[in-house]
Amino acid sequence: MEYKKVCFMYRNKDYAVDGIRSALGLAVENMYSYGVVMDNEIEKLDEHNIESIEMLRDMEGEIYSTIQANVDNNGFESIDIEELGEKLREMDIVIPYGLK
Repeated sequence: MEYKKVCFMYRNKDYAVDGIRSALGLAVENMYSYGVVMDNEIEKLDEHNIESIEMLRDMEGEIYSTIQANVDNNGFESIDIEELGEKLREMDIVIPYGLK
């Protein structure tokens, strides 16, 4: 069985936390799941959401951010636009999450 790689892209900070939970949900369904918080700083996550990210990491997923404040405040992995482009080439599915 081939596992799919999925990347959620969160540009709207209002949907980032919900999108992180969606990434975790796909990881539970045996997909490699990643998320990228782009262009916006989000507030410090509560303990429950930090635990969700830790569970995602246990399933070989990750949450990245292009904003250093998100890396510092929430423990996301830092990624720049060039690295993100490389990462997206590895994905089977890319989901722009929470667009208005």
